[in-house]
Amino acid sequence: MSNEGVQPVEFDHEAFFAALDAHRAALKMTWKDVAAETGVGASTLTRMSQGKRPDVGGFAALLHWTGLSAEDFTRAPERKEAAPMARIMAIVRSDEGLDPRGRAVLEQMIRSAYEQFRIT
Repeated sequence: MSNEGVQPVEFDHEAFFAALDAHRAALKMTWKDVAAETGVGASTLTRMSQGKRPDVGGFAALLHWTGLSAEDFTRAPERKEAAPMARIMAIVRSDEGLDPRGRAVLEQMIRSAYEQFRIT
């Protein structure tokens, strides 16, 4: 698969940090409070304040804490639509009513049925 002509997705980390800071201020929290509530290290938050990007886990935790979406901070020439199987698996994996073994079995069943009936 070639990456020729593919425009990279850009992450606006400055806008992300500004949104975090606004959320923190609105809740009258310190950065130490944010670190404790989100599980994101204070050193990560400090690096972000200096213009560095968070790691994926920190990014996800902070998005969850703010209620914001990754799309609010990413720029791409065109938005790609996720493959149907990817969307299905995301839904199955997010179902808290399934235990890990049940998720794995259900995923296997869905993949098998999908491949059997998929028109290529």
